[in-house]
Amino acid sequence: MSATPTSYGASGVDIAAGERAVELMRAAVASAGRPEVLGGIGGFAGLFDATALTRYRRPVLATSTDGVGTKVAVSAAMGVHDTIGQDLVAMVVDDLVVCGAEPLFLTDYIACGRLVPERIASIVAGVARGCQIAGAALLGGETAEHPGLLSPDEYDLAGAGTGVVEADAILGPARVRSGDVLVAMSASGLHANGYSLVRHVLLEGTGWSLERHVEELGRTLGEELLVPTRIYARDVLALASSVPVHAMAHVTGGGLAANLARVLPAGLGATVDRSSWTPAPIFDLIAQVGPVELAELEHTLNMGVGMIALVAPADAEAAVALLAGRGVPAWVLGVVAPVTETDGLAVRLVGRYGSGG
Repeated sequence: MSATPTSYGASGVDIAAGERAVELMRAAVASAGRPEVLGGIGGFAGLFDATALTRYRRPVLATSTDGVGTKVAVSAAMGVHDTIGQDLVAMVVDDLVVCGAEPLFLTDYIACGRLVPERIASIVAGVARGCQIAGAALLGGETAEHPGLLSPDEYDLAGAGTGVVEADAILGPARVRSGDVLVAMSASGLHANGYSLVRHVLLEGTGWSLERHVEELGRTLGEELLVPTRIYARDVLALASSVPVHAMAHVTGGGLAANLARVLPAGLGATVDRSSWTPAPIFDLIAQVGPVELAELEHTLNMGVGMIALVAPADAEAAVALLAGRGVPAWVLGVVAPVTETDGLAVRLVGRYGSGG
């Protein structure tokens, strides 16, 4: 046993670095506010004035929590830390809006092996930017230093969000009818799902570096893999306020079919027409390099569709136009119909990508 005094710092935890990180992120957190937020950064809890909910007849709170998966490994390896926070916000708030809820606030949690103030501030700046895009407040968060559990340059982040929706405006399977049209909203890229497969195929399986320029992509592999997840929150809420949306599906882990099936009632299924769109080159690259079979791709990746709205046939054209006007490429993806004994699956993908019919 040593007689020499030791300290928390000697164990690998730098309290001063944590304090500096808070100061560096202060402006970014303040930029992601709402009028209902009380106080500022540094408290034990974030405060949100709930009297804002009095405008609702019967307010229902919605909550969601998520992370960014192994996409964070790409961010860390590239030393680019200011986009992964937007991915986090997208994963959380776009799960909220599928039921029609307006995102109110989000809290984040960052664990790291070594607390580098500038790196943490950069991550939080991305979270704050995502909250601004979504219209939510960054209400609070926590940064934890875990030496010995994570290597010095490793980190992970997660978040939780809360939203509100009028009880009689909740979207979901109960509103879906046979004949409803599926309106697809384009993904910005891979988003933040399936990166274990992507990294296994494009990095571990090939020996390619993240700095490798890939002709098919028109940029480096790392630049492609770090494209931030599109945040649909404001766009789909604008859609729901203009068009009678019946349900929405956020296409995340599990792919298009599995996530769409979550908003279909018993007895109804959907047919998705692959010929209605052409996935971005990154998806074909993964398929060819793997090689990865189509069924596995579709079960793992979004294939270029990040969100789906289910509307009545008469409203489909207006929905596509509204989304396009807001800068979200959209198109008719398929249709809802009764499930037959021969179909079996709730969601069937038919045709060939980009064949035009």
